[in-house]
Amino acid sequence: MVYEGKTKEELSALLEKERKAYEEIKLRGINLDVSRGKPAPEQLDISAELLNTPINGFSESGIDCRNYGVLDGIPEIKNLFAELLDIKPSEIFVGGNSSLNLMYDLIMKFMIFGTGEGAAPWKDAEEIKFLCPSPGYDRHFAITENFGFKMIPVTMTPQGPDMDEVERLVSSDSSIKGIWCVPMYSNPQGISYGDETVRRFAALKPAASDFRIFWDNAYFVHHLTDTPDSILNILEECKKTGREDSVFIFASTSKISFPGAGISVMASSEKNIAYLTRLIGAQTIGYDKINQLRHAAFFKSAADVHNHMKRHRDIMYPKFLIIEKSLDEGLLAEGLITYHKPNGGYFISVDTTLASAKRVVKLCLEAGLKLTPAGSSYPYHIDPNDSNIRLAPTFIGEESLSEFGELFSCAVRISSLEKLLG
Repeated sequence: MVYEGKTKEELSALLEKERKAYEEIKLRGINLDVSRGKPAPEQLDISAELLNTPINGFSESGIDCRNYGVLDGIPEIKNLFAELLDIKPSEIFVGGNSSLNLMYDLIMKFMIFGTGEGAAPWKDAEEIKFLCPSPGYDRHFAITENFGFKMIPVTMTPQGPDMDEVERLVSSDSSIKGIWCVPMYSNPQGISYGDETVRRFAALKPAASDFRIFWDNAYFVHHLTDTPDSILNILEECKKTGREDSVFIFASTSKISFPGAGISVMASSEKNIAYLTRLIGAQTIGYDKINQLRHAAFFKSAADVHNHMKRHRDIMYPKFLIIEKSLDEGLLAEGLITYHKPNGGYFISVDTTLASAKRVVKLCLEAGLKLTPAGSSYPYHIDPNDSNIRLAPTFIGEESLSEFGELFSCAVRISSLEKLLG
């Protein structure tokens, strides 16, 4: 660490210098928000033609999308996602614009009706626990916290969740009913699960027969480089172990077309899809088939989606490189942070060497830079090391990223020096 071996007087002088620089930065009136993984307006613009895609209300398969019916989605969208995810169309249910809504709704159904025909509703259990690989996606944790589940953090490794820990926990405790996973370019670290990790998920022997894997494949085509990560097909691996009913895969076009007006899908075994389609049929006659038709006309094949995502990459990747260069030449070289360089996804996850994430976030906010609240990447917003900070560089322009880097670096140095000085 750059401050190693410094006397108290030297550290105090350095802190005074950084505080002076910080006050000068505050005078600039910075107003930046990197708290959420939102596409930039330029990214939304590349899907503008979606709104003008000519459709007449009828699908190529002859379905009148203007009317009621086709609860589980039009064949064109099922076929598109089947190609993208390497899953059979019969294993896919097409929802509305939000995969998060599908996840919430699935847990609600398990609470009331159970995970399948004859299964006990989760609400009848004395206690429900959920495994939460951490750092992880704050909105996942918000769902399980909303239902009152006890959330158990699981350590993340460079290959995904610590599977020794996962196997030990699920095999010994029947009150553990599920686990959250972001297997491809995880939120926030950008880690993709290794092959052994996926196979061990498929081979889990949980004490609870109704244990379920929530596999949120949110960034499955969101690559940043020409050498993208790849992961095994969890549903196919589960079929090999006879546990295909244990996994639910989620994906959407939220960061492909329009976040507020995209299409979401849920995939699982044909048995699970049939069961859930029956339950969903009691709450809606169908989702927006006109939007499904519009997307099917705009994205005719998986190749169209991949080509479209290259245009996203061309806008996003330079922003990641600017942030990484700033971190590498400053804080990382000084030994004040560590981070994993993501090959895709929407985030950069930084860990402060000294426990100072809350202080960094506070300093940045007071100077006009809004970050995700410290602790958000952990259950109950409790980061045991007070170290993790999630950065979402996509929404702001490249010209603003230098201001971000300067302010963030200054805040980390101040917080680190304050920590060292007690």
